[in-house]
Amino acid sequence: MTTMSDTGAVTTREAAVLGGEHGDLLATLGQTRFFLRFTARDLSDEQAAGRPTVSALCLGGLIKHVATVEEQWLEFVRTGPEALSQDPDQRDADFRLGPDETLDGALARYDQVAQRTDDFLRTRPDLDADQPLPVAPWFPPGERWSARKVMLHVIAETAHHAGHADVIRESIDGAKTMG
Repeated sequence: MTTMSDTGAVTTREAAVLGGEHGDLLATLGQTRFFLRFTARDLSDEQAAGRPTVSALCLGGLIKHVATVEEQWLEFVRTGPEALSQDPDQRDADFRLGPDETLDGALARYDQVAQRTDDFLRTRPDLDADQPLPVAPWFPPGERWSARKVMLHVIAETAHHAGHADVIRESIDGAKTMG
């Protein structure tokens, strides 16, 4: 039986016990989540909400955004393209850590989303089952994504934003995720 780390993500060792493609996906997703979370270590809420670069991005907002995206894609696998619709104002708010929000709160929500995704992936026997993508200029018309492709996309999205977070963190206090 697999157990969870203190962040709610499956560890590499635990994913190896699960084995196969499911274990590999869980381990890789767990690693990318770790790097994103690690970038926010020891920061105050003010630092996590700050925008130390010319970008509008902040660490707390990136964590909120990645949690929302992961949650939406998991729902897409379950229910279809309607799960990917989002109010543009909410999307913008997901990139900010608001005055009534905390870094700990954003991390706790991310842990809950990670737990649901990991539980779903652990118990989903068929990664080939697919859904049609919604009509959008960034998706090829008529394309369908399998649960596997969705998980690969979530991994890529998380890794992409972990890189953004690393640059932001270095701008705050010089700390690096690696190196």
